[in-house]
Amino acid sequence: MRLTAPFVIAGLAVVAAPAVAQDNGHRLAFREMARNGKPSAYQGRNNGPEQTERFSRKVKIGRDGRFSVSNVSGDIVVTAGSGDEVSIEAVKRTRGDKSELGRVQITVDDRAGRVDVRTEHGVYRTDGNRQGDHVSVDYTVTVPASVSVDVHSISGSVKVTGVHGSLRAETVSGGVTINDAPRLEAAKTVSGDVNLTDVTADGDLSAGSVSGNVRAKGLKARGLDLGSVSGDISVTDVTCERLGVKTVSGGVEYAGGIAKGGRYEINAHSGTVRLQLTNPAGFELNANSFSGSIRSELPLTIGGESTRRNDTSPRGRRDSLSSHAMRATFGDGSATLVVRTFSGDIIIAKR
Repeated sequence: MRLTAPFVIAGLAVVAAPAVAQDNGHRLAFREMARNGKPSAYQGRNNGPEQTERFSRKVKIGRDGRFSVSNVSGDIVVTAGSGDEVSIEAVKRTRGDKSELGRVQITVDDRAGRVDVRTEHGVYRTDGNRQGDHVSVDYTVTVPASVSVDVHSISGSVKVTGVHGSLRAETVSGGVTINDAPRLEAAKTVSGDVNLTDVTADGDLSAGSVSGNVRAKGLKARGLDLGSVSGDISVTDVTCERLGVKTVSGGVEYAGGIAKGGRYEINAHSGTVRLQLTNPAGFELNANSFSGSIRSELPLTIGGESTRRNDTSPRGRRDSLSSHAMRATFGDGSATLVVRTFSGDIIIAKR
């Protein structure tokens, strides 16, 4: 029998959940794999000489098709190209017995407008015990730029560049890097960093890591959900109408604008929250820090009175106030800004 690549998504539940609809058929199939798959399907590499086997295939998909790839162990790189074909290049690797390469198959299912690729690890029985292999598979894929892409891995990094169709990229152990993706829906990992550059979402965008940092630059979305259990969250040049950030152990840095009528909520347990706001029209602030200070370079109105200090802090910042809890208004008060941290400072700065 064969085990199809399972995808372990339990750890991802602690980060922000995506708000967009999923491809239900694909998701149900993957959950079934997770129930049936065994953790011994990939045992890691031995110390012997590396054995390799190459795979190459091109499949016509059309410019508006859908492509997915599911892997157990190994890196996945997807790049946008021209034409109407998907180019799939893969390398199987093992430091075990070369015969293991034959027990790992790359399956390509293609039908009108859709191509699904998955890694299948074979198993055999020795004295009634199920045995795994030591094989990893690295994928290099080129797709038409407008194709929708769905990438899943268990152990390996994921990198996607230039895909302009809808995009989801998830792995369990490894980093996720997305560049030039105007329709990103989700980028998640359990153990590894998430890096996003020049990314846009039609609606809501979800990105997170359990153990790793989340960094983004040039991000535009209607709603943005970011999360990390152990790691920093840093986003610059951001435009969104709604922001939800959660981190347990790590700091938060947000540099960008806030929209009129928008809502921005940041929760950090252990870490400093720093907001650098670009020409905000106004906001209502609700800030709390149990063991840290709250400082603002913007003149805030508290209890109907605009408060501004003229002293300079030791770091050269002019602070408008310092407190552990604060309700205040800036400008027209049209946006809502809620910031909470248990152990860390809250800093609001001009940009």
